[in-house]
Amino acid sequence: MKKNPVIEVNQVCKSFKAVQAVKGVDFKIFKGQSVALLGPNGAGKTTLMEMIEGIQKPDQGDILIMGKKWKGNERQLHRIIGLCLQETHFIDRLTVFETLKLFASFYELDRQRADEIISIISLEEKAGSYVVNLSGGQRQRLALGIALLNNPKILLLDEPTTGLDPNARREIWSILKQLKEHSHTSLVLTTHYMEEAEQLCERIIIIDKGRILKQGTLEELLEKDNGDKVIEFVLDKTNNQQVPAHTDLNFQIQWDAARDNGVIALSRMERQLPEFLDFLNQNDLRLSHMECRRKTLNDLFTSMTGRHLHE
Repeated sequence: MKKNPVIEVNQVCKSFKAVQAVKGVDFKIFKGQSVALLGPNGAGKTTLMEMIEGIQKPDQGDILIMGKKWKGNERQLHRIIGLCLQETHFIDRLTVFETLKLFASFYELDRQRADEIISIISLEEKAGSYVVNLSGGQRQRLALGIALLNNPKILLLDEPTTGLDPNARREIWSILKQLKEHSHTSLVLTTHYMEEAEQLCERIIIIDKGRILKQGTLEELLEKDNGDKVIEFVLDKTNNQQVPAHTDLNFQIQWDAARDNGVIALSRMERQLPEFLDFLNQNDLRLSHMECRRKTLNDLFTSMTGRHLHE
């Protein structure tokens, strides 16, 4: 039996004056899937998310939520979606509990649901505290709690941990992992954090300059025939050494002059590493540092664009 997607994006385009923010994007998300829209700042992720949320309208193409367009179905779709933005403004002189009770009333939910959410987001000790006195991480947990009040079938998270310290970020991750384990909610997350996409999502869509570069599971994106190991190296600076622009090697060296380092992806370590070391010797290049590690999404993005995810 063929599954119907909960979100379907078909050839969607969006421009703002002379800037084309989204350029013919296609993808589908199914029930229970967790999907990351991963890309650097300015990639078009937020614009795409706002069109999925119904805030923006596509210039071209269609977006279907549960098989329905936003126009004419706004009330129904709002009741099945939870939304958490990068930054949420609250009423400072309401407590955590009062804030949740207020938003619960919009869905005709009682105070019991507010109590449940306080437990889910681990803010029991702050239930009676004014929102103005919360830390950045606690405020974001409260925003996530509001998004979960209506037991959404679809949870949309737009850069939910940007600006948070590592501990606060991991607290958000923990809540979302628990949600994945105990519900069938479909999750869509925009992020420029590689580790966040890997931790929370089984499917990743890499976006840059308004286009999808590649999509799939982490294993599919980092497929072995493209090299599953990476050598990162730094050359001795005494002679201002750089890797030659053209080589006869059967693998590519990505040289970053600004960072003064190089990266190569190897599929056959036992054969290609000696070849690389011979190449250095033949060109009188000396290593000051070399590290072998697992290939990452940032390596993949760099190989496709020549830039890093955080640039």
